[in-house]
Amino acid sequence: MNLKYVVKDLSLYKTVRQVLKNEFNMSNRLITKLKFNKLILLNNLETYLDKLLSVGDVVSCSLDYEEESENIVPTKMDLNILYEDDCFLILNKSYNMPVHPSILHYENSLSNGVKYYFDLIGLKKKIRPVNRLDRDTTGIVLFAKNEYVQECLIKQMQNKTFYKEYLAILNGVPNPSSGIIDAPIARKESSIIERCINPSGDIAVSYYKVIDVNSKNDISLVSFILKTGRTHQIRLHSKFIGHPILGDTLYGVPSTLIKRQALHSYKIKFIHPILKKSIEIKAPIPDDMKSAFGTQFSLS
Repeated sequence: MNLKYVVKDLSLYKTVRQVLKNEFNMSNRLITKLKFNKLILLNNLETYLDKLLSVGDVVSCSLDYEEESENIVPTKMDLNILYEDDCFLILNKSYNMPVHPSILHYENSLSNGVKYYFDLIGLKKKIRPVNRLDRDTTGIVLFAKNEYVQECLIKQMQNKTFYKEYLAILNGVPNPSSGIIDAPIARKESSIIERCINPSGDIAVSYYKVIDVNSKNDISLVSFILKTGRTHQIRLHSKFIGHPILGDTLYGVPSTLIKRQALHSYKIKFIHPILKKSIEIKAPIPDDMKSAFGTQFSLS
């Protein structure tokens, strides 16, 4: 994969460095790495960063350098691929599946499966999940295939232009049926896992809307659109409005309807870093959530 910029006039950028930072939106860290590997070119020749440009010059750089992920053990597993191209791999994660390896999940995380898949297709790159889900939250996880793509997507998240929508089944029915939850989140002092609502915590904002209601079981299917991405945000915000997620044993109570928290990363939408077009991906609702809700529902 190569990035290329043709200088048409000098009003925007006067040096190679300015093209990399402002046209390609590269971090200083990545620029340094590409420079060290001699992958930044001017008119197909190695150049220096502060080289002055002329009209007609072509600034290019290659992102195809090899990397190692020696700390991640490759593990064969069935990956549910929703979308793939040269930039990223988008998967539909099942429950009871952590995204990252850990002491307890050294060889059976989603990243282990991605490492095996990358080895299979001959892609020598680090494993870079762009978004993260709890072990028992299902749905979309996006892996960047190089550092540049990862940087671009993280910047979209920081700029609030990366759209993330979740579906959750809640105990009870929120009233009003739609609204904004603005409740800061902090670590709970007595736990390394739990978070809590705390005025001194990080800003956390969620938009919610009731999609459907099962009156018999007093549960509701609710859409959440995140404007921030705090750990356990939806789980905490649901509890905060008095309607914890069905089956969430950390912030609610167990349920006979489902064996986990009924939370699913349903849809993402973002601008493709290379193609500059909008990409929208949806992950089908898992069977256990359909069964738990108990009635048919439709999604737009």
